[in-house]
Amino acid sequence: MHINADVGEDALQIHDGRQEALLACLTQVNIACGGHAGDEETMRASVEQARRHGLEIGAHPGYEDRANFGRVELALPHEAVEELVWRQVRTLGAIAGELRHVKPHGALYNQAARDAELARAIARGVGRYSRGLTLVGLAGSRMLEAFADAGFAVAAEAFADRRYTTDGMLVDRARADALIEDPEEAAAQALRMAAAGGVDTICVHGDTPGAAAIARAVARVFIR
Repeated sequence: MHINADVGEDALQIHDGRQEALLACLTQVNIACGGHAGDEETMRASVEQARRHGLEIGAHPGYEDRANFGRVELALPHEAVEELVWRQVRTLGAIAGELRHVKPHGALYNQAARDAELARAIARGVGRYSRGLTLVGLAGSRMLEAFADAGFAVAAEAFADRRYTTDGMLVDRARADALIEDPEEAAAQALRMAAAGGVDTICVHGDTPGAAAIARAVARVFIR
């Protein structure tokens, strides 16, 4: 079971040791590539840290809406989504040299989980860079079906630190109970979802309070 995190989103965390403490518990990273967050400096620093820990490096493209951290749903034309995904993946690829996967960020991810046409636009954007990358999406969602139909290898993702609705979607972050901040509760959820099957990778968000402690707890349950 892979454990991943969205990183490269906060320059302070990159340089004060918090991001590296998180990376020590992971097998994969999704690096913000200039859309919702990140710039050339944070991308380079995150790539260097990931390499030190031997992690698989992926791109984390999102809506170019920094004021809302890419977490507000937008109604962009599919051509615009294709373009922004291609541009951001290409930017990180030029810095990293090799990418293994792509995982959309925030509102783009959540919308694509429900909207197959939007997911196909994301796939087209990635395909303009490389068709050899794995596309990561919410387990059980339309997004994964659309990615696979577009000819990509896919990885089904579950979240250790997010609560779910009864239909398998993520609880809106506007709700007070959207996040799971207790490491043991998060680890128990990760193990339960993995045991149910159909999950290839577990995510811990880099900006969740206590992310490194959560990731350590999640890693422990899969090492036992």
